[in-house]
Amino acid sequence: MAGMVPYDRYARALSSWPFGSFDDFFAPLAAIDGNAAFKMDVEDAGDCYVVSAELPGVKKDQVDVELNEGRLSISVDKKDSDEEKGKNYLHKESLEWSATRGVYLKDAATAGLTAKLEDGVLTVSVPKQAEKANVTKISID
Repeated sequence: MAGMVPYDRYARALSSWPFGSFDDFFAPLAAIDGNAAFKMDVEDAGDCYVVSAELPGVKKDQVDVELNEGRLSISVDKKDSDEEKGKNYLHKESLEWSATRGVYLKDAATAGLTAKLEDGVLTVSVPKQAEKANVTKISID
């Protein structure tokens, strides 16, 4: 009975858990989640879309950007270099990870696309094309 903790003091009891806060213990697992691997913003800038993705520590050759039938996909495959693998780390918090994020841009043009990776931010500019009338109205007799 001495080890029981009242329900209203449960959060305080977990914060004094032997390894520190219970949430801090599982925080590295949350960072590996594919949906939270990198943040991405999509802006409608009038004549084009501007897509920004935060990719700190990622090199240009580790990123793949594709536009396929209006779906813009950004894929990242971050791996340690051979130079990093030869070191004898006592503690290492950088991870090898891969993630893909995508967004559907209905009126995206396939010509004039630009992408730039600078200071850990990938910026992709996707021009818009004139909207095509894909819907045909049918009158009912």
